[in-house]
Amino acid sequence: MNVCGLIVEYNPFHNGHIYHIKEAQKATNADCMIAVMSGSFLQRGEPAIIDKFHRTKAALLSGIDIVVELPYVYAVQSSDLFAKGSVLTLNELGVGSICFGSESGDIQQFNQAYTTYIEKQASFQDMLKEALKAGKSFPDASKIAYESIGLTKDGMDLSRPNNILGFSYVKTILESKLAIQPLTIKRKNSEYHDTEITSSIASATSIRKQIFDHHVQVSTLKHTMPTATVDQLIAYNQEATTFHHWENYFPLLHYRVMTMSHEELRLIHGVEEGIEHRIKKTAKDAHSFYEWVERIKTKRYTWTRIQRIFVHLLTNTQKTEIDILSKSIPYVRLLGMTNRGRDYLNKIKKDLNVPIYPKLTRDLHPMLRVEERASNAYYSILPIKNRYALMQQEFKGPIKLF
Repeated sequence: MNVCGLIVEYNPFHNGHIYHIKEAQKATNADCMIAVMSGSFLQRGEPAIIDKFHRTKAALLSGIDIVVELPYVYAVQSSDLFAKGSVLTLNELGVGSICFGSESGDIQQFNQAYTTYIEKQASFQDMLKEALKAGKSFPDASKIAYESIGLTKDGMDLSRPNNILGFSYVKTILESKLAIQPLTIKRKNSEYHDTEITSSIASATSIRKQIFDHHVQVSTLKHTMPTATVDQLIAYNQEATTFHHWENYFPLLHYRVMTMSHEELRLIHGVEEGIEHRIKKTAKDAHSFYEWVERIKTKRYTWTRIQRIFVHLLTNTQKTEIDILSKSIPYVRLLGMTNRGRDYLNKIKKDLNVPIYPKLTRDLHPMLRVEERASNAYYSILPIKNRYALMQQEFKGPIKLF
């Protein structure tokens, strides 16, 4: 049985994702499609526009057979740790291939880039340290280091967001010596950070911008998303009374920072090099999330890096937890499945090296305890009745489309 894995966020699921699924199936002749998806909070340090269960249902209705959750300790991280958690989770489920979108669209360029990286790793690390010492942010320092070994030109440009993630996936597969074939397809029409909608294939960023900044009704964006996504967006908005956006969390986040000491802040994952002083100082005059991040932001601390810190503040995730829990994949958390997905899981369950958890239980693994905190933080902005009703899905088991 050919099984293809996809690494996704579906924030929200749109027509570009339909294209990705179809092209991945075509390239791999897959009988079963498995998506590992970020949960409540995403890689760039943002709350998902709707919760993981409504996003799961949209994916299952649109061609995915199994959706599993990327654990929080990997999800809200830089590309290498995000890739490690995603690839190793899919490996536990026995995928034969992983297909990702990229600006390159040529897997041979990624393989060659890895060879170049290994050959020139010492030079890369020296340049990276030098750029960081000069006060550059990690993304800028990485770009300079990649450029120094010839990996920011021609088709393999490791300054582009999806190429960066794709390179991390390939690197994880090769370094871990996994029996997984990496494949890539070229992103179609829209770029990852595009903010304007110019065709039926639009970026998730542009769709969210229309909803949040221009207050566009979801139904008017139906040309960019499958019906399943439109339905799930509308359903969630009715159940939760809102979509999730950073500004919703500003009062809670502000309260957390104002009532924490510098020493307590310093324990939070991502808080380094004295940034806790800047966070505390700027909190006094901040009137919105956007304004606060603008006041904190420096060359060294990018918008994304600050957002990740703020997510970890909301969830009270400390450095020691990430250091301990991110060393292995101790379980797979099942969010949803179709008939075909259930049949595949039944076929492989005896050969699995880790348990599959269909829901949160009283006897939680420490990583799942962090997951529960993340879900509680995510739903905290909702009215209590709505919050309780939506949180119950965590304990009911996966979404099933049979």
